[in-house]
Amino acid sequence: MARRGLMQEKHIDSVYLNEQMTLKIYQPETFSQLYKYHLCIMQDGDDYFQLGRIATLSDQLHADYSITNTIFIGIHYKDRYDRLKKYHPNGEQHEAYIKFLVHEVVPLLDESLPTYHMGQSRALMGDSLGGTMALMAALKYPHTFGKIIMQSPLVNDTVIEAVNTAKNLHSIDIYHSIGTEETNVSTTKDGHMDFLTPNQKLSELLKAKNASYIYKEQTGADHTWTYWQKQLPEILTNMFD
Repeated sequence: MARRGLMQEKHIDSVYLNEQMTLKIYQPETFSQLYKYHLCIMQDGDDYFQLGRIATLSDQLHADYSITNTIFIGIHYKDRYDRLKKYHPNGEQHEAYIKFLVHEVVPLLDESLPTYHMGQSRALMGDSLGGTMALMAALKYPHTFGKIIMQSPLVNDTVIEAVNTAKNLHSIDIYHSIGTEETNVSTTKDGHMDFLTPNQKLSELLKAKNASYIYKEQTGADHTWTYWQKQLPEILTNMFD
């Protein structure tokens, strides 16, 4: 199916990452400078466009008025080791990547697109380590990113500690999903890991902290795009209604 919206690319010569980063920006068919738009900034951007079919989904949801005006921005990685350095909460470029998002990506988008310039109008989304990155960045900069979408995030002690010490969780809307079969997930850094149990612990912690929070535990789902893609219509209509 042909896309009805417009895909553009912008490039940032990042001073924090010391490399050129590419943003893929998908505007809805009815895009106009006369309107204001929410932003959904996706880690694993090429995966969301190709495997998640987010552009086609954007077309459908905008056409039937199921979501508010939203622009989807994808940021991808070079390879799995680059992804690990940037997204993993203990990765060597983790802090630099968050600064890249806050101080380079957001200003570029706010300057070049008709946005609201408000945290509640900006979402960070990601699967697995990308979801972890979304959570960690928003916890550190809750006034910049007011929405988090994390599909099957990696949860370790660093993540739990960050949530425990977070001061502004009440200002962030969170959508969190995990599959019941994610008990033996192959990872780049730590071999096979149980994702389900730590995610359940994270869920209990977020509920105890009275976060604005939706948690979905999907029976039979494993750590693959087969399930992540199927979740996206419900996720987007909940977060961008």
